[in-house]
Amino acid sequence: MTSLPMLTLASLLNFAPPAVNPDPPVDQPTEQPREEWIPLFNGRNLDGWKLKFTGCELGQNYLDTVRVEDGVMKITYENYDSFGGRFGHIFYQTPFSDYRLRVEYRFVGQQCPGGPGWAFRNSGVMIHSQDPASMRRDQDFPVSIEVQFLGGDGTNERHTANLCTPGTHVVYKDQLHTQHCTDSTSKTYHGDQWVTVEVEVRNHELIRHLIDGKAVLEYFMPQLDPGDADAKKLLETRELLLDEGYIALQAESHPIEFRKVEILPLKNE
Repeated sequence: MTSLPMLTLASLLNFAPPAVNPDPPVDQPTEQPREEWIPLFNGRNLDGWKLKFTGCELGQNYLDTVRVEDGVMKITYENYDSFGGRFGHIFYQTPFSDYRLRVEYRFVGQQCPGGPGWAFRNSGVMIHSQDPASMRRDQDFPVSIEVQFLGGDGTNERHTANLCTPGTHVVYKDQLHTQHCTDSTSKTYHGDQWVTVEVEVRNHELIRHLIDGKAVLEYFMPQLDPGDADAKKLLETRELLLDEGYIALQAESHPIEFRKVEILPLKNE
């Protein structure tokens, strides 16, 4: 099989990100188009979503971890004696490329016994993810870009809407960025308060994390990591850059609730 061409550092450094939403001239007022957000979570059930837990077949809701109650999608561990490495992801059924995603979440309760220390008040939403049907049975995380959600511990600074890169790399601050997790500039959200995170995704050209309408992190050219075994397998049938993919919510051992998951399709301009 012919190997796919790899990006060079020079090509990455020469990449010019697109101008997004330039300010209009002051003498030309513009009308704001109506934003037609589409709910991905209907508030009643898990229609349109597929579950994948480590060590389980696609579609199995291990120990009834994911449930919908009172209009909220809940990740709960009340049936667990120990976490046992059962990392879970709840995938929406279709992939997306150019869009704005809005997620409202809050952490609640106590972490499941046996959950890793780093997973305390830790969750996220995966974007540009591999198809869940292509994951190994024992694969913990899909190859994807993670918009990481972190809750405060009541004392220390702990940013949310961070970046993590399971099986991937990005271009950040004009360099190929191989660090696994990168902090945003968000404030810390302590307690069980609801937090709204938005993600602007323009195929491989731009990904921007926002809180309260303010950008807290942005990067470009998400791509597969050839050094990762799962990503390397994907490279046998697809190109390096990630132009689209699935959206998935995380279950990482700390109870969390999702009140809203909605998407605004964007034109590829």
